[in-house]
Amino acid sequence: MLVGKSALLINEMQIGVVDAAHTGFPALAAQVTARGIIPRIAALADAFRKAGAPVFHGPVRGRPDRADVKPNSLITALSLKGQPLAEGSHRSSYVPELVPQDGDFEIVRTSGLITMCGTQMDAVMRRMGIETLVLTGVSTNVGIPGNAITAEELGYYVVVAEDCIAGTDPDTHRTIVDNQLRMIARIMPSKEITAALIG
Repeated sequence: MLVGKSALLINEMQIGVVDAAHTGFPALAAQVTARGIIPRIAALADAFRKAGAPVFHGPVRGRPDRADVKPNSLITALSLKGQPLAEGSHRSSYVPELVPQDGDFEIVRTSGLITMCGTQMDAVMRRMGIETLVLTGVSTNVGIPGNAITAEELGYYVVVAEDCIAGTDPDTHRTIVDNQLRMIARIMPSKEITAALIG
């Protein structure tokens, strides 16, 4: 069940994040492939567009000098050791199947860990009357829980499309979905979300 007007967020589905040949997170890229989330996200995005519901893309595209990145967590410290996902670079590009379509929204951030914090995402959704946010993309470890908690705290209903997200390994994914995400979000397969949009 989706409450009110719904929006879809596709989080960090970029070549430098989820493509095995270019990522600094090879285990995550392997799980994206193993779980087959890319075609399911693409199908869900098409369903949202056909239903007239907005599709948001949440990429990170950092400054080349990364002057606004603070190494105040392990993941940001590790990211500073790798190549930046700089604006205009191949690594910052979307995976081909999930390039934004006409009418989609891009919520770009240059630093930080989640799309819902420190961006215009909340303001845009409020102007559009969005009540439910459906989350897809990566990662189950950080980005999906961070967005889910923030969206819930801001008053949105949150749905996680479980077959459209991936983490660094199956056990971590399952633990976070079963013990954390289910407490703050409704966990649904993408086909049920599509059916709810149509219904």
